Amino acid sequence: MTHTLEVPGATLAYDVHQAETDDAPILLMIGCPMDASGFTALVGRFRDCTVVTYDPRGIGRSERDGGGESTPEQHADDVHRLIGALGGGPVDVFASSGGAVNALALVARHPEQVRTLVAHEPPAAQALPDREGALASVVDICRTYDRDGFGAAMAKFIAVSSLRGEVPAGFAELPVQKPEELGFPAEDDGSRDDPMFAQNLMTCTHYEHDFEALRAAPTRIVIGVGAESEGELAHRAGVAVAARLGTEPVVFPSHHGGFLDGQFGMAGDPDGFAATLRRVLSA
Repeated sequence: MTHTLEVPGATLAYDVHQAETDDAPILLMIGCPMDASGFTALVGRFRDCTVVTYDPRGIGRSERDGGGESTPEQHADDVHRLIGALGGGPVDVFASSGGAVNALALVARHPEQVRTLVAHEPPAAQALPDREGALASVVDICRTYDRDGFGAAMAKFIAVSSLRGEVPAGFAELPVQKPEELGFPAEDDGSRDDPMFAQNLMTCTHYEHDFEALRAAPTRIVIGVGAESEGELAHRAGVAVAARLGTEPVVFPSHHGGFLDGQFGMAGDPDGFAATLRRVLSA
């Protein structure tokens, strides 16, 4: 069942997939810039939970007032209010990519609302030893988007996100594949409203986490990384975040989108991924 929630500056759309029993635990699944549709395969594998998914502000069905960037603090406050609408928690949270960054920001501020957080591959570039090169590459991607549009920016984004190993200084100056070689439009259509490039990429990757608050939180925080994404920026950032928390990351099957069953052109291992997530949540 789909609902809406008014929050400061936005109207959020969220879906409640009710379990068969009233006392089933609530499992909140969040991504960013991915919307609720990206969790379809995973939702179907957790029928014994009441699973809640949502579209972050300015993405999918969730509208926001005005333009500009959204911040992890704003997304965290949105999720805080969403959990309040669900009864206040505590709930379990599975968070992917930028959603993992936002969920960590939530736990730092409202730890009482989250029992267990599984944060899968947060692109927390500030935690990397090569943060300067990584952050500079993100700045270049966003400048490319502003100047040349979506296709050119995606070509650079893929070059950075798929790079194995540290991001060297001057990486932004190196040649990348042409957009059309990667299946993206070569021409700039003039639009500048992409949820990732215009709204979330800069603020997500540049966000500085409050590790002191996270370490002090009663929430059980588990960092997940993909078995097939070792060496990539989001995987390395997950390892770095886990180290700052004094924990070891849990390796999940497949890659950054390992819970997908072919959506967005990424086929993962949703069965294996769900089994690992279930094991982590029940530990």
